[in-house]
Amino acid sequence: MFSRRIFMKNGGLALLSLGFAPAFLARTVEAAANVRRKVLITIFQRGAVDGLNMVVPFGEKDYYGSRPSIAVARPNVADGAVDLDGFFGLHPRLAPLKPLWDSRQLAIVHAAGSPDGTRSHFDAQDYMESGTPGVKSTQDGWLNRILHAREHEAATPFRAVALAAQLPRSLQGTEPALALNQIGQFGIRAGQATDMVQASFESEYAAAADGVLNRTGGQAFDAVRMLKSADPSKYEPEHGAEYPRGAFGEALRQIAQLVKADVGLEIAFAEVGGWDTHVNQGASVGQLAQRLNDFSQGLAALARDLGDRMDDVVILTMSEFGRAVAENGNRGTDHGHGNAMFIIGGHNVRGGQVYGRWPGLAREQRYEGRDLAVTTDFRSVFSEVVRGHLGVTDTTTIFPGFTGTQSLGFVA
Repeated sequence: MFSRRIFMKNGGLALLSLGFAPAFLARTVEAAANVRRKVLITIFQRGAVDGLNMVVPFGEKDYYGSRPSIAVARPNVADGAVDLDGFFGLHPRLAPLKPLWDSRQLAIVHAAGSPDGTRSHFDAQDYMESGTPGVKSTQDGWLNRILHAREHEAATPFRAVALAAQLPRSLQGTEPALALNQIGQFGIRAGQATDMVQASFESEYAAAADGVLNRTGGQAFDAVRMLKSADPSKYEPEHGAEYPRGAFGEALRQIAQLVKADVGLEIAFAEVGGWDTHVNQGASVGQLAQRLNDFSQGLAALARDLGDRMDDVVILTMSEFGRAVAENGNRGTDHGHGNAMFIIGGHNVRGGQVYGRWPGLAREQRYEGRDLAVTTDFRSVFSEVVRGHLGVTDTTTIFPGFTGTQSLGFVA
């Protein structure tokens, strides 16, 4: 004997029983009817990536004067920067992103960041994820507030998914969101009796006298099967995409699966750490280069795998703050201020351009005499994506207290 109440263990999301119709799963199946939605994929580089070595201002003499051992060489030399526009270049380990730049699918905003000057990782990440710099009392995250602003009847349980161990601050709030390590683990769990439990449970639904319950129950199990069929071990990326091994590559691979499965995904989240390079950061090779290698290969694979679906997708990268302009005594960089953000899409993005006003790196041009100054509030970047890509015309509730009107123009 087994209980007729079965838990679908999925971050505590769902309870499936014969006592009620699981309408949320039925909606998932309906959403799977070839409905392509606008999708925002956010990627958090936790630890404060060095934006000055990620998008190199090789045309700035103070860059080389401040970084005698860790500066990335100018273009057209061995391991030099990948020239973008004659002033900025990509770190050589970001070369996999150059085709996206050339096809105008990659836009960059430099000198972007928070108006709050904290150099605390915890506070800066909290401010960026809540979307309220300097305010610690905000209860919910900016991505969750997007869900609330875009409520609609066809919403599914897979509307917002973080491929992470825990739900990130940005997705916390009143709207449902999932945190999954492996989408293949979504389903009914009953130990060794799982197959028997599911078969019996399905038969009870099929025999239900209530026609609505019968139909909905069948749809519910179709949804479970649909996700099970997206088992990462069986998934084959398309168009020659090759994801890097490791948690980050696997998270992006599963996001691609969810996008293609048409399960109603609207917002996806992934994160990658290891950017806090105080010691032995390296230049074209070394610690940072290794992290950037995985980062660029993952992003390039995701865009390649999604193919023409990128016209419905925007990938937005962020980090809590940048690094100091000058290298420190340990051949690393300390916590700074301004940073660089990537926006990748299809025809929906005006790529091939570095956006934002460049403030310069001379000492008198730096923030507090040491950091890249912020000339673009990160909320301006977020807002432009929310308005231009997701179609939310009024973002005042998503970014409370933000009155900035700066429009950069990277969304078509």
